[in-house]
Amino acid sequence: MVEILAGRAPVEPETAIQLSRVLGPDADFWIRLDASYRLRLAEANERSNVEGAREWASRFPLKELHSRKFIPQVSNPADAVPYLLQLFGAGTIAACEERFDELASVSYRHSPSFRSAEGSLLVWLRLGERQAEEAKAADFDRKLFIAALEQARSFTDRDVRTFLPWLQRSLASAGVVFVLERPLSGVALSGVARWVTPRRALIQQTLRHKSNDHFWFTFFHEAAHLLHHSRKNTFLDGNEELERHRKSEEEEANAWAASFLVPPNAMRAFVAVGHFRKADVSAFAVREGVAPGIVVGQLQKLGLIPYSALNDLKLTLDFPN
Repeated sequence: MVEILAGRAPVEPETAIQLSRVLGPDADFWIRLDASYRLRLAEANERSNVEGAREWASRFPLKELHSRKFIPQVSNPADAVPYLLQLFGAGTIAACEERFDELASVSYRHSPSFRSAEGSLLVWLRLGERQAEEAKAADFDRKLFIAALEQARSFTDRDVRTFLPWLQRSLASAGVVFVLERPLSGVALSGVARWVTPRRALIQQTLRHKSNDHFWFTFFHEAAHLLHHSRKNTFLDGNEELERHRKSEEEEANAWAASFLVPPNAMRAFVAVGHFRKADVSAFAVREGVAPGIVVGQLQKLGLIPYSALNDLKLTLDFPN
């Protein structure tokens, strides 16, 4: 009884019966009273833990998350902890930290670039992951994926509102979820490629530079990772320091994307002629079935024209309203 009065032991059914006989009322009353007490203790303990997690919550872009309606406005970062845990699908901070290692490869977490914006990066990755989990998509089919990529080349001269619904439907039928998610502060990335399950892949992009040549090169670069590289890795692209961790794979993805967009033989023949006027580039792009801006971007990358040349052939893209 002393242990019960001190709050160190629960009221067992036998004890509840004895208390009822001596003090009344019925045994159920004592069981409910003890359960209510234990619940209050648990709530107080959780509040104490949450208060101690102020520094943890401060890592995340709370104002941006509020503006995007993912969490309510909070004056104390500790008050955001329950909402952050819900966002990441974790019951505790410790469990949330385990989820972080699933969201991003451990090797990235040791890099200065990752650590400098870790909270924003993890949130951005999680937003894409949630959409991938909720999306209706078939199991991954390599042949269907490549066929969708072939078709995508014909959409490179279109506006986002035109190609995005088609792109998402076409890729989903091949087992790849495509997500266009606005970046959070500090997320200096163009895109990410990863497998959210063994049978479902995710390509997530930020539309970082807003030109169609950059968008589509990033898209095909991420596709190359899914086709040619390990399903166990997360490929964060658009940051040189992060990409340095897997230089050979990044170079391979770059080469594959460039050749898929513009066949190397055709590009070599065009370059050999050496005419890079606006009309020449446009005519060549039409023959190859890609947007002129794609060709301009490759010519600039090859150093054949300056980065200031022919940019009016590039289409500016933006997030759909």
